[in-house]
Amino acid sequence: MGLKDELAKSMGGAPTEGYDAVIVCCSGVIEANYWQNRLEASRGVVLPEKAFVLSVDEDWKGGAGNGLGTLYAFSKAHEAGLSKGVNLKEKLADGSFSVAIYHTAGKGTRLAPLPGAENNNKPGVKLPSTITLKTGHTAPITILEAVIKQTSCYAPSRKGRLSVYWGDQIFIPSVSPSYTPASHIDLLAQMLSELPTADIWEQKGLASYGLAVEFASGEGAQIEKVDHATATRMLSSLGDIKSVGPSLGSFSVSSPILEALLKEFSAELSAKEGQLDTDPHFWMPLTLPLEAYCEVMG
Repeated sequence: MGLKDELAKSMGGAPTEGYDAVIVCCSGVIEANYWQNRLEASRGVVLPEKAFVLSVDEDWKGGAGNGLGTLYAFSKAHEAGLSKGVNLKEKLADGSFSVAIYHTAGKGTRLAPLPGAENNNKPGVKLPSTITLKTGHTAPITILEAVIKQTSCYAPSRKGRLSVYWGDQIFIPSVSPSYTPASHIDLLAQMLSELPTADIWEQKGLASYGLAVEFASGEGAQIEKVDHATATRMLSSLGDIKSVGPSLGSFSVSSPILEALLKEFSAELSAKEGQLDTDPHFWMPLTLPLEAYCEVMG
C-alpha cells in the first residue's frame, strides 16, 4: 500500500484503524468533561468504535511542562482506566494496545485569533468539514478531532508504545507511516540528508526548533534551539550524519522507557511539583555528551 492509499485509509470514512486508547490532556475539569463526551460521541467517525477514551485535566500548579505533563496525564489516565476495568500499563507491556496522548492545554498563540471564537478552547477550533455524531447531530469537525483522525495512521506500527501529539498540530507525512520501531524512543521530524546551509537555517527560522539527528552508526541525538554555527560545531564532533531536520515535537516511547520515566520522576509526580519538557530535559541529556549538553543549557 502506497503513502497516498495509507493516508486515504486513515482520513476517509469510518476509521478502520487507530489507537486502542486515546488520552486527552486538558487544562481544566470542564474541558476534560467536554472532550470525554465529545470523543465518545464521535467513535466510529473520528476514532475507532472500540477505542477507549480517557480525558484528564492537568491539575498541576504552574504547569508541569510537556515532559512531566505527559507522565502525569498517563498516570491519571491509567488510574481512571483501572476504575473502568482497563489496565493501560499491562496493555502496553503485553503489546496489545497502542496508546496516544493529545496535549490541548495552552492559549493557542499560534492559532490566534481563532481560539477566541471558542473561549480560548484551542482544540475546539472548527474546521470546514462536518461529522455526524452518535447523537445523530451533524457538527463541524474540530482541530483536535482532525489531529486524532490524521495521526491514526501511525497506530498500527505502535502496539506496545505510547505516542504523544499536540492537539492543534496537523501534519501530513511525506513518507509511509508504516514502520517497525527500532528504538525505545522515536521522534517525528522533517529529516534531510544533510545539515541545511546557514542561509536556509536563517530563512526557515530553524533556530526556533529542536533539531533531530540520525547518525550513520544508527544512534540519534536531539539538540534544542541553537544557531547554525553551534549546530554545525556540535554535530561534527558526534559522528557522520545520515539525516537531520527540525523536530515536530511529537514522539513515541516503548513500555519499558515509559515505566522507567514514571519511576525516575515518581516523587515529582506524587507531589505535583517541578516543570520539565521532553526535548531539553529528557531527550538531550539521554543523547548528548555531558559537555555538549551543559553548553546548550548553560
